[in-house]
Amino acid sequence: MAETTSPARPRSARPVRFIVWSLHLAAPLAGLWILLARPHLDVEWHHNPGHFWLVLGVALINVAMGLWMGVAARRREDGRLFLVSLAFLSSAGFLAVHALLTPGMLVADAGIGFDLSHPVGLIIASVFAFASSLDLNAERGARAMRAERLLWALLIVLMVAWTVAGLLGTPPLHLPAQARDVEGAMVPIAAASALLYVAAAVRYFLMFRRTASAVLLSLVTAFVLLAEAMVTVILADKWHLSWWHWHVLLVAAFGFIAYSAYVQYRREGATAGVFDAIVLEETARRIRAEYEEAIEEFVALLGEGERTGSAPPRGADFAAFAERFRLSEGQIAVVERAAAALAAERATSRRLAALAEVARRTRVGDQDEDAFVRSVLEVVRPAYGDVNIGLASDGRIRVEDRVYPVGLGEEAGTVRDGRSVRPLVVRGGTAGVLEGPLREEEDSTASLAVLAGQLSISLENVRLYRELGTLFRQYMSPDVAASLLADPDQAALGGRVLEVSALFADLRGFTTFSEAVEPAEIVRMLNRYHSAAVPCVLDNGGTIVQFVGDALLALFNAPARQGDHAHRAVRAALAMRDASERIAEENPDWPRFRIGVNTGPALVGNIGSEELRGFNAMGDAVNVAARLQAMAEPGRVVVGDATLRALGEGVRSRSLGDLAVKGRHGTVLAHEVLSAGAAVETP
Repeated sequence: MAETTSPARPRSARPVRFIVWSLHLAAPLAGLWILLARPHLDVEWHHNPGHFWLVLGVALINVAMGLWMGVAARRREDGRLFLVSLAFLSSAGFLAVHALLTPGMLVADAGIGFDLSHPVGLIIASVFAFASSLDLNAERGARAMRAERLLWALLIVLMVAWTVAGLLGTPPLHLPAQARDVEGAMVPIAAASALLYVAAAVRYFLMFRRTASAVLLSLVTAFVLLAEAMVTVILADKWHLSWWHWHVLLVAAFGFIAYSAYVQYRREGATAGVFDAIVLEETARRIRAEYEEAIEEFVALLGEGERTGSAPPRGADFAAFAERFRLSEGQIAVVERAAAALAAERATSRRLAALAEVARRTRVGDQDEDAFVRSVLEVVRPAYGDVNIGLASDGRIRVEDRVYPVGLGEEAGTVRDGRSVRPLVVRGGTAGVLEGPLREEEDSTASLAVLAGQLSISLENVRLYRELGTLFRQYMSPDVAASLLADPDQAALGGRVLEVSALFADLRGFTTFSEAVEPAEIVRMLNRYHSAAVPCVLDNGGTIVQFVGDALLALFNAPARQGDHAHRAVRAALAMRDASERIAEENPDWPRFRIGVNTGPALVGNIGSEELRGFNAMGDAVNVAARLQAMAEPGRVVVGDATLRALGEGVRSRSLGDLAVKGRHGTVLAHEVLSAGAAVETP
């Protein structure tokens, strides 16, 4: 698994912990300074067997840890982790060489090979440590992995050759230490090596600041201690306490890493992810992707159990799954918990989205209840599982082969045939039932109750909208009715100036016709004409504002906005003309429609009083439309110049010139629209 971070601590505690940690790192240097400044305290303790077994034991343990890192690096194909493993292998490996060359054990005397073995290992390790801390991208990390065998071979050959030469007394490693000025030659190299350790520690500390990790912090500590050990090697006298001091530093450095690896192993329950905090960002992304895939697969398994109503899967059931992702039993449990939490969060999100969609589908307008139920089932089943809805009919509620009484409201939350049953209550009565699957989750019952509540509200609104819509649409335009149902505040008195296209139509000769026939014939004639005219307006998106006897006024671009309102008005006028002409052919004695259309600004809104009001439009543009209609011949459509200009090409028209209209000082340039099919305007 990915590195597990420690719980966040209060900000006030962090500086204190950092200071304490820094003091612990500074304490070894303070101890060295005391020993060197007080030579009488730096006593000699020459114990070859103790040195041999202590150093060899620590070295072998940490060689094993370095090999462990190397195996992890190869499995992850990560260059940084590989370089860290080489740093520990070279340091621990040469520490083992140093132990094997202990005088009086496997060799008789201490030669220069004994004195220089571990300093050389520390120097080599510092190079690998610093290289591992650099900003390695995927390409550089891949190059390091390609050199894996070569670097391993060189390191092993060097350690084996050093050991064999030291044991066999091969020059120059058999020479006594005092035969060469070892200290003088080593000082600049040791100083450079210590700086490399410090630089690596600083860079890893910055990584730790971004991603807190016990392994990262232990690595920082280990590199600082190795830098201090490098300094101590040069300054200490052999077999004195100061000389033993750097052996203790090495034990502490390796111990920090070993302990953090053990802690991480206990958390993970497996060795796979112990060192994942050290890896490159590219490797970390790949690891996250692997575990995201594992979690997603768990989520899919949990979702399958939820859909089928079967028992949820458990970690013990996933041997093949664990093998595929190389997960331990503990990691399986962690992934299972994460997947369960993610699945629950997604299920909640899906249910909330389904509730919102149910509310959205409760739209203003006529809706068949059965169609509404079918529509919402498509939405809620993916989120809630196998749910069913039944509506009351003839005193019963039927869901498939199950029948419920209309008085189910008293049995809210009951169980029938292994299904949870919830009533749908509308206006205090049971209008239907909601059936859902029984589940073990604590929120299952509550979520089904919430769904039943939303469906009850939606069903009540569907019925209310249908009733109001039917009532409103018998007395006003559908656009006005829909606007008022959606936003009742639009019924407030007042209005605003909009550009509209107004259509006026009336029956030429209506007065004469009315004097000659019975009232019933008048009503029949008006209903016949208006039944033909109204669809022409509505089909083109117009709003019929009022009927006044034989006349009607329709608006386009109000209340609904329409960028092509002039086109819509003219298409409606031509359709009305053609429809009325067909009626007139069947009834030659009836009057005929004449139509006027004009485009311009008008005050549009609700006009009247607090007790009674109506949607209307006022202004010169509307008045001119009425005057154009009055001057039109029966079966003709006359439009204003602004309307014709808005139409552009594609209509056939005939200019009527400047006409003097009643109630207006100036003239009006008018045109008769002949058709909307040709692109050539006739003079």
